Amino acid sequence: MSEGIDARGIDVTLGGRKVLDGFDLQVPPGRVTGLLGPSGTGKSTLLRALVRFIDIDAGTITLDGTDIEALDARELRCRVGLVAQTPVMLPGTVADNLRYGVPDLTAEDLARALADADLAPSFADRVAGDLSGGERARVALARALTRGPQLLLLDEPTAALDHDTAEHIGATLRRLRDSGLGVCVTTHDLAFADAWVDRRVDLERGR
Repeated sequence: MSEGIDARGIDVTLGGRKVLDGFDLQVPPGRVTGLLGPSGTGKSTLLRALVRFIDIDAGTITLDGTDIEALDARELRCRVGLVAQTPVMLPGTVADNLRYGVPDLTAEDLARALADADLAPSFADRVAGDLSGGERARVALARALTRGPQLLLLDEPTAALDHDTAEHIGATLRRLRDSGLGVCVTTHDLAFADAWVDRRVDLERGR
């Protein structure tokens, strides 16, 4: 049974500045966890540490009880999907983007990932570079879902989006939660957090 992510006593120093200072975070399955705090407080740094894009100086991070340092990095990043704040769309169609890193993705799995991100099947043929910000955010989410993750980390997914599009993203996250996924979303939007997250963790000055 999935236990989710358990991060304890996390310290990270970047450029001589202590960004995270003994920080704890749990991301359980079937919940939307909101990680709140102003820009520059270490939210993005923490998400990157959870998938070993950056090293921690102290503390432990486990996934289902196993230290992530003992896991193959590719396996870790399949099980824990990270959606960046500014999703990069690769050349080609949306389908090409979803198949990146999963070249044997079936048409059925591609359609399911699009549906889970609340995108119509016809989106597969759209040119990725022509998409709006909200559409790119949902395609990035679908791309993460193609790997069949058990947890999703989303870094400011509603930044620069209008209210209606942000609400659409929130409803999508809640639907994924209801399917059993654990979700952690960073945001400084208190209204979005109040509407869509199940549990709130505040990050201030790395703590």
